[in-house]
Amino acid sequence: MRSHRRFRFPRRSAVAFVAALAASLVVVSASGGSAAEREASYPPTKSCGSLMGLSLPRTTVDSAVEDPGDATTPPSCRVTLTVADPVDQGAVTVWVYLPTRTWNGRFQGVGGGGFLGGDPARLIDPLRAGYAAAATDTGHVGNSAEFALDQHGRLNWPGIEDFGHEGIQDMTTAGKAVVAAYYGRHPAYSYFNGCSTGGRQGVMEAQRHPDEYDGILAGAPVINFPEMQTGQLWGQIVMLEQQNPVAPCKFEAAVTAMVDACDTVGDGVRDGVIGEPLACDFDPAALIGRETPCGPITAADVDVMRKIGEGPRRADGGFLWYGLAPGAPFAGLNDTVEVDGRLVGKPFEYDLWWFSLFLAQDRSFDWTSLTYRSFEAFFDQADQMYSDVLGADAPDLSAFQEAGGKMLLWHGKADFGVPFQGTVDYYERVQDRLGSGRTQQFLRLFLAPGVGHCGGGAGPAPADPLGALVKWVEGGKAPRTLEASRVDDGQVTQTRPICMYPFVARWTGWGDANDESAYRCVPGTRLERPRA
Repeated sequence: MRSHRRFRFPRRSAVAFVAALAASLVVVSASGGSAAEREASYPPTKSCGSLMGLSLPRTTVDSAVEDPGDATTPPSCRVTLTVADPVDQGAVTVWVYLPTRTWNGRFQGVGGGGFLGGDPARLIDPLRAGYAAAATDTGHVGNSAEFALDQHGRLNWPGIEDFGHEGIQDMTTAGKAVVAAYYGRHPAYSYFNGCSTGGRQGVMEAQRHPDEYDGILAGAPVINFPEMQTGQLWGQIVMLEQQNPVAPCKFEAAVTAMVDACDTVGDGVRDGVIGEPLACDFDPAALIGRETPCGPITAADVDVMRKIGEGPRRADGGFLWYGLAPGAPFAGLNDTVEVDGRLVGKPFEYDLWWFSLFLAQDRSFDWTSLTYRSFEAFFDQADQMYSDVLGADAPDLSAFQEAGGKMLLWHGKADFGVPFQGTVDYYERVQDRLGSGRTQQFLRLFLAPGVGHCGGGAGPAPADPLGALVKWVEGGKAPRTLEASRVDDGQVTQTRPICMYPFVARWTGWGDANDESAYRCVPGTRLERPRA
């Protein structure tokens, strides 16, 4: 087990912030009322424009504008805030969208993706569903990781901390304060909804601020951010060190062969999806000599594919992180292109940012200078420097449970960028810490066969996981399955239950294999975690 002693930096006082907020707001009702009342619409008690005069600690109200809405989006009050950090001079932008006629009494914090902390466009869907919703840029504009270094080329720790966790906490506290001021009452329930980076943000909220959200939906969560982000470059390092960049069509042929060989594993049907990748024992050696438009697959190509599937390893073969699951596409992280008549690696842009800005701290860093040994050194550096500020892998969620919180984790089994095995690893470590029975009272994991990163792919994706979470939080109905569907050209062509891990949905042998009613949940294959 790697050491997780990390660099630590001063954190702002959330307690003081909340106390000051309480003093600055009007007196509001803390009760959510009955179930029937919660489904009603709650009108505002203030005008949108009056929020310009709202006084909150460390916060400037930049704008409060009424939006008339349109045929699909209800009228709303849209507020923009700047929340400053007096400790390190950092600041984040927060957007809060408030339905003027259709508020359902709930608050929804919305996460970001990649290096994007969040943006206001992600608030439209919650607004349409009746939520008062908030998002934040976590201190930087856009999806670039340039914020990691300051103008002098030094690490911008205030910006990194805002991206890591402080920005979301600022958004949550300020967003709820604006909701209370506008409607004259606190939200009856608060939910966090995010995928990828947004999933990590949600899990981290449960760990650091366990009483802020009643329910957290975390899709494809980048829980082990430093390991995952560093590990994403592994395939490129393998091809570089082996001096054997693999052509895209060879990778595509390999995925097709894997799916064909393991198509019925887990689900029992031939549908172009591997139902249980953890049980797929396809041997890539069977591909040697197979013809493709790029030429025959060679033993050297297979060696590259095998190493990518195994995942990052130390020079002595020791485990670093999980690899690409059978059936997930090689494309995205392991791309190659032809330059001047020869094939060369083309890494994912985010990975180049991570290595050059966060690790090498050199904007001109040349990734082709990396070797297996220097990759291993950077991997350890990433873990030591950033696990505390960017990682969300602490398994003790007892405070979140004791606060009454519920969390749904879901992950696509064909995720090209964030191995679903990492999410399973975290879930099982929580169970190790708290016990399986206790864990399932507040935390459940669902794995979607054939689904890519946060969606897409050949498999049916979760149809309404947030709805399932709301039923659990407000109605006490813990989900054993999630409804999933595949939509083609606007039409639902397939439905399937997604079973709670470690169960998988298996066809009963009768009925329409494209209909969820023809499946039942059966025990699946558990992840073999590396030994400590």
